[in-house]
Amino acid sequence: MKIKILVFSLLCVLVHGKSIGQQKNAPLKIGLIADPQYADQDTKGSRFYRNSLSKLDSATAAINATGVDFTVMVGDLVDVGTKDLTPALQHLDKLKAPVYNLLGNHDYVDVKDGATLYKAYRMPAPYYTVEKGHWLFILLNTNELSEYATSEASAERAAWQALNNQLKLEERENTQPWNGGISTQQLAWMEKQLKKAEKDAKNVIIFTHHPLFPENGLETLNNRDILAVIEKYPRVKAVISGHHHPGNFANYKGIPMITLEGMIETSNENAYGVLELSPHRIDLKGQGRMTTRKFEF
Repeated sequence: MKIKILVFSLLCVLVHGKSIGQQKNAPLKIGLIADPQYADQDTKGSRFYRNSLSKLDSATAAINATGVDFTVMVGDLVDVGTKDLTPALQHLDKLKAPVYNLLGNHDYVDVKDGATLYKAYRMPAPYYTVEKGHWLFILLNTNELSEYATSEASAERAAWQALNNQLKLEERENTQPWNGGISTQQLAWMEKQLKKAEKDAKNVIIFTHHPLFPENGLETLNNRDILAVIEKYPRVKAVISGHHHPGNFANYKGIPMITLEGMIETSNENAYGVLELSPHRIDLKGQGRMTTRKFEF
């Protein structure tokens, strides 16, 4: 009898130890949603504004079933500002795990001064970090320097005007009213986070609304300044963005630059995904229009 009890106890220890090991080595899972742009208005072209609520419902149900650790929504939750924000947030709230939002240019449409808009989207700050396991996630605010997100007499408006004027002299194509950039203060803050990640041996993924690369006229205004900092830090494993609804992809000096397909486009086909992060691998499992991608590092 004692031998049977001892064998049973050893089996329990082995099974329990295996379970713990499996949990420890399980990939980190992150839900991804880009550009729902919900609005209570009629369809225009390929933008089906009202349909975004039902798409959010199906996306949140599927993301919940996957058992993600959290979800990132990379901006433009609504199309014409905060008047449609309440129903959009109610549908996003069906996610069981935490949701981390970014602001997009459409989120500012009915806002005169966007300095505190992040609070309405339940964000801790206009730009911030999230840490999970051996990963650091940096969520930038690429609307900080823009005409639509700043008040007329603000320092940010003056900085945007100077930046925009310089880009026009350089004949850049991204000097569009729906594009924005980041301040020198935010850039310095980002580099501080990257230095800490290198010191702590944490891998990094950066999220933005406006893409950083490739350059197609929809990129962040001062994308080259941001890229010049990012390329110095090998712990950066990907940059994930929205804004460009067809989606896009390019490598910048070995760093995957992923632009997610926007949910707003098409009548019924959805666009969302789940990012699975392992120690040496990134798997983006896209659903609907969102492209599936795999990277090893």
